[in-house]
Amino acid sequence: MPRQTGVQVLEYTIRFEFTLSLKNDMLWQRIAILKNILASETMEDGTAFEHITTEKGLRDFCDRAQGCKFIGFDTEFVSESRYRPELCLLQVAADGEYVIVDTLAVKDISPFWKLLVEGEHVTVVHAAREEFLFCYRACGKRPKFLFDVQLAAGMIGLEYPASYGNLVSKLIGGRVDKGETRTDWMRRPLSKRQIDYALSDVTFLQGLHEKVSRKLNELNRMRWFEEEMDAWQTSLELSEDEPQWRRVAGISSLNRKELAIVRELWIARDKEAEKKNRSPKRVLPDDLIVELAKRGTSDVDRLKAIRGFDSRVSRNMIRPIADAIKVANELDEDQCPKRMPRGKTMNLGLLGQFLNTALAVVCKTENIAPNIVGSSQGVRTMAAWRLGMIDLKSPPELATGWRAEIVGQLIDRVLDGTLAIRVGNPKSEQPLSLEYLKNRNSELD
Repeated sequence: MPRQTGVQVLEYTIRFEFTLSLKNDMLWQRIAILKNILASETMEDGTAFEHITTEKGLRDFCDRAQGCKFIGFDTEFVSESRYRPELCLLQVAADGEYVIVDTLAVKDISPFWKLLVEGEHVTVVHAAREEFLFCYRACGKRPKFLFDVQLAAGMIGLEYPASYGNLVSKLIGGRVDKGETRTDWMRRPLSKRQIDYALSDVTFLQGLHEKVSRKLNELNRMRWFEEEMDAWQTSLELSEDEPQWRRVAGISSLNRKELAIVRELWIARDKEAEKKNRSPKRVLPDDLIVELAKRGTSDVDRLKAIRGFDSRVSRNMIRPIADAIKVANELDEDQCPKRMPRGKTMNLGLLGQFLNTALAVVCKTENIAPNIVGSSQGVRTMAAWRLGMIDLKSPPELATGWRAEIVGQLIDRVLDGTLAIRVGNPKSEQPLSLEYLKNRNSELD
């Protein structure tokens, strides 16, 4: 008898089970899965996947994935010169099933975003700023139990931010082909190499999740990680829901009336950029917004006299610019934005350098990436706050939440002289160590 292929065995299985019962819901579900496997394509390494190009295909997959415990996903998009990134491809791993969705062919992706925000699964991603925003814009909700393996890896002592390929190599021993990094994902048809490359960004997610979540639990840091994930998602929601005009560079010295002009110009620019699907800074550059605010005139002829104005401003924007400036100029003082508080200069010199070194030693000892804990500026702010050099409405970041647990007393001990840094083994990977003293004069005794 000739050897049967895997496909033939599956076909016989379907036929056999079909004859057993026509009313068994579990049977129908198994048949649907087996039929899907039969229709699957395979990656170069033999991993089966489904290439979805229709709305029905996506709905069928989302129906199958309703009860999954694990859903990992990634996207390919184009953002250059656009108001918002344009989604070109969606790759998903769901309890061992892999699909790739051509989002240029499948116009309605809402069933997938609905799947992400419902159920009891964990949603696993890597460096997922745009992935989060795609979902949030579509549903107004967060993906359920979002777990970013890049952030989690930093919280167990690995490099942060680490690329997906580096994490796969270090934690799983696998290899990710990055040969299609500069692919134009808008072009069709996609080659098999492009599809394999895209799918490889999700095939290792479950393994990475298992590794880093186990380590987080061993270090009792899952709560820390969940706090950080929540704060990260909140910041993205705020950036999406609230006008971000205060991020325009060079406005810290402007008065209230000038800030009002910046705000109105930002709103006008944003509307035009969205309408034309262009990058806002291509419609009206930030530095030109600041220059217009300083001049304060809504006279069109005087606007055109600004050097480079015509060449750097989007067509049809001159009148909206003039109108926006006019609106701002007519506001009463109490309707204008308040000036941003300017803290005292915190040049702590050698003390600041010492504090940053101490933080790096602690992070190395505690197996956590220093740039997740805090920046050099954050360390200086914490020290200046403790020394009474600045007044803050609320404690600095390093004095709150999980960060306070890991470095809360560090700066206090440095400042009161009960913490010293010494050279342990100068030839080791970590030559420095911290030494806690009984009192600041103990080294002189």
